[in-house]
Amino acid sequence: MTLRMYADRKGYFLEGVEVRLSHSRIRAKDCEDCETKEGMLDEIISEIHLVGDMDEAQRKRIMNIATRCPVHRTLSSEIKIRTMEV
Repeated sequence: MTLRMYADRKGYFLEGVEVRLSHSRIRAKDCEDCETKEGMLDEIISEIHLVGDMDEAQRKRIMNIATRCPVHRTLSSEIKIRTMEV
């Protein structure tokens, strides 16, 4: 949704977006760019396929925006889940 709104606002010819996510658990010590170095981490791999007649600069900009959307920010931030009986 964020990519569609951005492309529309900029006048990019974005016809569609396909996103595939995969999830796995990895050893923290095997992750070169992770702060945590002990235990296991969740790893989500996002594959984004952009459909439309756009130049390379436009595609790069949209991919940059993808890493700044609300869903990406939520998933890449520290998350605390509290379970409460109601």
